[in-house]
This record gives sequence, structure tokens and C-alpha cells, in this order.
Amino acid sequence: MTNSYATNRQPAPQNRTAAPSSTDPVRHPSGAAAPVLTKRAFLLVLMTLLVPGSAQVVAGNRRLGRMALRVALTVWVLAVLSAVLLLASRSTLINLITNPVTALLLVIVLAALAIGWAALFINTLRLIRPVLLSPGVRAGVVASLVLAMILSSGSLGYAAYLLNVSRDAIGNIFSNGPTMQPSEGRYNFLMMGGDAGADRTGRRPDSLSVISVDAKTGKTAIISVPRNLQNAQFSEDSPMRKIYPDGYDCGNDCLINAINTEVTNDHQDLYPGVADPGAQATMEAVSGTLGIKVQAYVLVDMEGFAKLIDAMGGIRIKAGGWVPLSGDMVDEANGIHGMPLGWIPAGEQHLNGYHALWYGRSREFVDDYARIQRQQCVQQAMLKQLDPATLLAKFEDIASAGTKVVDSNVSAGQLGSFVDLALKAKGQDMSRLTIGPPDFDASFSTVPDFDQIHQKVDALLGPAPAAGPADDSFRPLDAAPGALSAAGALPRAQPGTQPAPSPSPSSDFTPVTTTPDGEPITEEMLNQFKRNGDEQSIRNLVATNGQCAPL
Repeated sequence: MTNSYATNRQPAPQNRTAAPSSTDPVRHPSGAAAPVLTKRAFLLVLMTLLVPGSAQVVAGNRRLGRMALRVALTVWVLAVLSAVLLLASRSTLINLITNPVTALLLVIVLAALAIGWAALFINTLRLIRPVLLSPGVRAGVVASLVLAMILSSGSLGYAAYLLNVSRDAIGNIFSNGPTMQPSEGRYNFLMMGGDAGADRTGRRPDSLSVISVDAKTGKTAIISVPRNLQNAQFSEDSPMRKIYPDGYDCGNDCLINAINTEVTNDHQDLYPGVADPGAQATMEAVSGTLGIKVQAYVLVDMEGFAKLIDAMGGIRIKAGGWVPLSGDMVDEANGIHGMPLGWIPAGEQHLNGYHALWYGRSREFVDDYARIQRQQCVQQAMLKQLDPATLLAKFEDIASAGTKVVDSNVSAGQLGSFVDLALKAKGQDMSRLTIGPPDFDASFSTVPDFDQIHQKVDALLGPAPAAGPADDSFRPLDAAPGALSAAGALPRAQPGTQPAPSPSPSSDFTPVTTTPDGEPITEEMLNQFKRNGDEQSIRNLVATNGQCAPL
């Protein structure tokens, strides 16, 4: 009986739940309904996009998923810390990004993250198992996955590429020298524009401007020095002061823009270890002339300048008068050119690089000071229009153009501070001063009074007055009285004389687009005057072309 009972006894039933791995449609989609498979596919794509590795944790290789999640968490933490640093010390963050070593490491990290994220998307596609999806859904899922991969992995890869382009550009343009300290609370940069033609030794700067920036507020002023300034004073610490203790005073040939060539040809031994002695000596001459310490220079090759403008997408200005694209010189003694190659009309203009270069260089029918005012306007337009959106959209072209046309002794290690100042300067009005009309007499550059220059510079860079009339763009400095409203308002000068000085730059002017009789000025009209040899009529009609404002 005992054995029979034991044999016939049935085991007690047990309540066991089937393993989730065999019934979970997320991990085991085979046999799941079509709507479930569709929802699962799009969900896995979204999870990989938003939380890389989460799709693998719930539906694939958990070890791979956990590893990816750790990496993603680390990146998020670093991103939060970067955001905090951006708010606390923006310049420090920029310095880290622009540092050659950290930039290279960041490029490698971004590239690795891009590759890893792309690999996760490919793995997610395997987990989705498109063959289980209906044909109509399959294409949509694959397209969504590819789009998500481009947005995520592609963006990281492109960021790595741009950062590498930036790293190369910074290395080619900026120096590895020591950082500089502000002088009397300001950073002063000498901007030189010149040509490096086959008939020249080095670049002869035909444009000299100091951009002075308040080290705390970013408030900016532009001081233009005419290229024909005589008797330029070298700063006390300049080696050239031993040769010219009383100024660069060897006569009509000793113009300030000739210093670069003379030092390059004859006095390089005075500047041992200096990469560009001519530029350094010119910077010292501008410092002594203005009575301020200019700490760094940026030298732009003007022929390549057009490429930089084109890379930005052009500049927008309001031009006060017509500007010629001058033809070849036919009478050197009287400064007469052949037929113009074209004209830039008065009014609102969008200039490409070629026309912006001519706009800043042309001086036919007017004096050098009208050209200086237009050069200042071009500089302002570039600073105003090089916003973050433009920089990001055209970064590669701008960086590529910059490495070809720009040279500087600005330390790469200090770029963060200067970029931070540039961001502070955005939207602020700029003050301007020209060592010539309208702030000085037209003959002033021949016999300059340096005490007067220093007083003007001190007034420009000193604290703003507590109260006074507001100005749209600039703080005027002994501006020439009365803006001209029509070309006919100018007195008719005798042939061979210089036109009247242009009025002080301001955005509040009316472009001269008609003759005194109200007839529209046209290119054909101006060319007909030129063919007839009536250059004085052209001078009268274009005399206001020094007026300019960035848009």
C-alpha cells in the first residue's frame, strides 16, 4: 500500500510566472502585433536620440547600454559645468576651447562621441528588426533613424570639424607670445591694411586704425591715422627712437606708412626675435604719435580682404555719395585716372568683397580723409554684422579667408578675453576720431601738433561726460559744422584744388542721389562728365561720399 500510494501521488501544483524574457515584445518582438512593432520601433529610435544606450538596456545588449549611459551621463555633467562656467567666466571657457592642446583633445572626444553615437543607431536598427515591420512603416522608421543620426552624431562630427578648422586658423594667425595687460584700462589694437605686391618689400600699410576697447565694458573707439602723417613720434621704448629721436622727420618721404618698409629693409637687426619688425615699428610709431600704448597689431592684406568680406556674406552700409572704381592712373602728377571701371551708388548698399574693398580704398575726386571715413565705416559694418549666427553659418569660409589675409601678434592664449569683450561691445555705439578732417585741419598731417593729438585722444578715451546731447552713433569731436544736404551746397573749387572736408561721420545724413537741379545722378552721367574732361563737376556731385553708416 505504501508503495502504491507513493506511486500514485501527484505533485502539488505550483504558481509559476513565465519569464519576462519570453513574452516581453520590447526585447522579443517576434509574434507581436503590427501596431506594437511600429510603436516599439519609433520608441527605440527616440530613446537612442534622447538617452543614448537606453534602447540597448531595454531591448539589446545591457552591458553595451550601461556603458553608453555612463558616457552620456558624463557628457551631460560636463555640459552643465560648461554652462555654469559660461555664466561665471565666459572668457575662461573660450580660452579653454581655443587652447591648442585642449582644442585637440576636444576634437578627438567629439569625433569619438559622434562615431559611438552612430554605432548605437546602427545597433538600434538591428534591434528594431525592420523585416518584422509592414512595408509602409519600414521606410518611415529607417528614415526617422537616419534623420536622428544626422541630427545627433552628424552634429557632433561637424562640431569636431569646425573646432579643428578653428584650431588651425588660430595657430596660423595668432602668436604664442605672452598675454598683455590693459593700458589705463584699455586694450589698444593697431589695424593695418596694406598691399604686398611684387614691387614691394613686405606690406606697406595704406590704412592705419587703432581700435581701443575698454577692458571692462567693451566700449570701443576707432582712431584713424592718415598714411601721409609726417614726423611720427616713436614711443620711448622703441629701438627706432635712437635713430629718429625727434620723430620720423626726414622730409616728404618720411610718411608714417613708410616705416614698415624702411625697418624691413634696413633695421631688422634692431628687433631680434620679432616676427615682423616693420609691423612692430609701425605700432610703436602710432603709440608715440597718439600718446597711448598700443599693445598689439592685426595686419590685413587688402587684396585678400575681399575674400574675408565675401566669406561673411558681404556688408550693408548707407553711402552718402557715389564712389568710383578707379581706372588706371594716366596723369601721376595731377592724380588723374582713366575711365572708372564702375561706380558704387549713394544710398543703402549691400557690398560684396570686391566692391567693399574699392569702397574703402577709392580716393579719386575726393581727399584722403573721405576715404578714411569710409574705411572706418567698413570696419564698423564688419564688427556689427559678424554676429554669432553669421559666424556659425559661415565659419569655415571665414576661418579659411582669415588665415590667408590676416597676421597678428595677439596671443592665442588671450583670445577668450578679447572674444568676451567683443560680445560686450555688440550693440554699443562706437566713437571715432581722425587725425585729419573733420577733427583736424587738412594740412595738419604735414605739420602735426602732437599735444593737440594727445588732448583729442584723451578726450575720446576718457570717461564720458555726465550729461549732454545723445548721438546716434558717435561722440563728435570738433565736427565740421553743417551737413551738406545736396551736392550743390558745395562751393565750386578751382581745378587742382582739394574739395572741402567731409562733414563728421554720422548715421543721420541724406545720401546725395540728385544734382542741385533735382536730376537723378546716374553712372552714365558721371562717365559723360569724365569723357568730357569735366572732373570738377564730378567732384561736386560725389563730394559727400565720405559720409557712411553701417546698417
